[in-house]
Amino acid sequence: MPAQDNAETTLTREDVVKVAMLARLALSDAELSSLTDELSQIVGLVSQLSELNTDDVEPLAHPLDSQNVFREDNPAPSLKTADALRCAPRHDGECFLVPAVLGESGSA
Repeated sequence: MPAQDNAETTLTREDVVKVAMLARLALSDAELSSLTDELSQIVGLVSQLSELNTDDVEPLAHPLDSQNVFREDNPAPSLKTADALRCAPRHDGECFLVPAVLGESGSA
């Protein structure tokens, strides 16, 4: 089915530039043009799903009828602390030492 070509499903070049910026992608002009067309088609196809009548369809969390398939919990020997810390650039003998991510107040 061809993608719908209306204002709701057509992405602009600026839309793609904004998404690329948020995703930290550097795109060439050719890539922007190509992706604008491709993403508009994808959004158009996805928007067609809203036209489907799903009144008699039971909501699903997963398409397959399986629930919590677990494996046996078989304890096994783990890596010794000294062995794990041996490859760490910095440690205090018990824990890895890493640069602070949050400020002293707990905010970034």
